[in-house]
Amino acid sequence: MIDKIIQKLKNQKIAILGFGREGKSTYKFIRNYLKDEQITIIDQADIKSSNEEMFINDNHVNFISGVNYLDNLEQYDIIIKSPGISLNKIDTTKFYHKISSQMELLLSVAKDKVIGVTGTKGKSTTSSLIYEILKKKYKVLLAGNIGKPIFDLDLNENVDYYVLEMSSHQLEYLDISPKIGIILNLFQDHLDHALSVKHYHDIKMRMFTNQEANDYSIYCSSNPNLNKKVQTTKLKGHLISVDITGKDHKSTIKMIDGKVYYHDELVFTRNLERNILGDHNLENIMVAFVVGKLLNIANEDILSAIASFKSLPYRIEYIKTIKGVKYYVDTLATIPEATEEALKALTDVDTLIFGGMDRGISYTEFITFLQHSQVNNFICMPKTGYDIGQKLKNKNVYYTETIDEAVQTAKKVTKKGKSCILSPAAASYEYFKNYQEKGDRFKELVLK
Repeated sequence: MIDKIIQKLKNQKIAILGFGREGKSTYKFIRNYLKDEQITIIDQADIKSSNEEMFINDNHVNFISGVNYLDNLEQYDIIIKSPGISLNKIDTTKFYHKISSQMELLLSVAKDKVIGVTGTKGKSTTSSLIYEILKKKYKVLLAGNIGKPIFDLDLNENVDYYVLEMSSHQLEYLDISPKIGIILNLFQDHLDHALSVKHYHDIKMRMFTNQEANDYSIYCSSNPNLNKKVQTTKLKGHLISVDITGKDHKSTIKMIDGKVYYHDELVFTRNLERNILGDHNLENIMVAFVVGKLLNIANEDILSAIASFKSLPYRIEYIKTIKGVKYYVDTLATIPEATEEALKALTDVDTLIFGGMDRGISYTEFITFLQHSQVNNFICMPKTGYDIGQKLKNKNVYYTETIDEAVQTAKKVTKKGKSCILSPAAASYEYFKNYQEKGDRFKELVLK
């Protein structure tokens, strides 16, 4: 497999666009197998001076940096782009066909071995659960947006399947899709990158639109945005719908009155043994079950993997009970729908800490949901929290500038026997590098 990828890179004028985690992974991979191939590393930051040790013995590498770093990309034969680099403000017409990625290079040589998972929310949980299920029978690797670059895997191994979490940034320029493609849901998100909801949803749909007739397209029909896209887009793959509402009796897997049927066979109930909370996670479980069945894994093995699967960090993650109050961290809830699901899953939340970076998402329906929720105390953080808090009526609303102040307030106002959760319903970039840093700070303060 590596030989096939290397052949695609040999004797090419290569540009690595973006030099974060994935860019560094790409550079190391190419240098491992092509010692003398000329590489140009392109990043707005001064990569050479900040990574001097990496390039000490490399006489075949060039660097481009500064405000005009995206100029003249058409001069390269292949541009291996990192997901975090946005090209939405420049004209890509002259070099669009040259844009590639680790993901595209793997798919180009092994698409029949790839299960791809995308959606606005639930990607990491569902990818990880599918990985645990497939491990019951196959040699399988997990990579992609979950935090593991594909080129960091040992691609020499005799792997049966790759489970790849795929973000909109990774899908945007793909012209090839996995054998088994999954879209979980479509909400508003990443509007700072995609510029419009329609464009963002169209990017996600590339998971299906690039598939062939013998591929599988698994989607959750209960999500209105996704269902409409599927019904109004010409798709080639075998459509497999997952319905948790009980409304679509034609779905491949569906839940009716708390019972889940796969091709009309009762396979489990809502009360199955599991550690991940909420109906949104039950839907993720149904998706993972379908993948297991497509790849001929026995029901008992699938259910065993589900029962032992633990919730991933920062996703309705229980921290500790302190003075009678249960504390949870849910900083991966970066859109309002995710926070809503957390409050539905935890029926005893007395205090919600929320708010973050404003990315142009509409919060109208979220405000209505909060107004009618069981939550008594709303601790609002800038910027979105401040805006939403002003519209809540007959609730205890507190405004705090920092997470430190928010935790202090929560400890004062949350009733014993109840729960407090940090679930921002927004991105964490207002004061933090990412959702992990914000979640870790919250845990530290809770336990202090």
